[in-house]
Amino acid sequence: MLTPAEIEIGDPGPGEVRVCQTIVGVNFVDIYHRIGLCSIPKFPTVLGFEGAGIVESVGDGVSRFQPGDRVAYAGMSLGAYAEVRILPEARLIRLPETITDRVAGSTMLRGLTAHMLLHSRRGLFLRYKSRIWGLLARSA
Repeated sequence: MLTPAEIEIGDPGPGEVRVCQTIVGVNFVDIYHRIGLCSIPKFPTVLGFEGAGIVESVGDGVSRFQPGDRVAYAGMSLGAYAEVRILPEARLIRLPETITDRVAGSTMLRGLTAHMLLHSRRGLFLRYKSRIWGLLARSA
């Protein structure tokens, strides 16, 4: 069961960035966590894998971002279903003005999934006239 809760986030540590989220993606993996199909590392936890927002503050040693930058992220660790969160600098990308928070915060995981499928040895793609037209899954 999802229950709203107030959690003290604190300040970012070395190499970390505090992000005020403007959008959070909702994905099938989130549903899998809710129904128990995918395990959750610890309880209580905050679900969600992707989002976008504005940098509020940065920890010591952070060089790629500054307060006010628009950023997006996807992937581990859980915690996207929150207004504010702290992430390692390496997990974030800066958003260009041409990409909205809504688009970036709801498509990063899909993009990473597509990249993995295109470049993984676990998938075999059939190509016809330079277009991918099918995927045959192989066991690991």
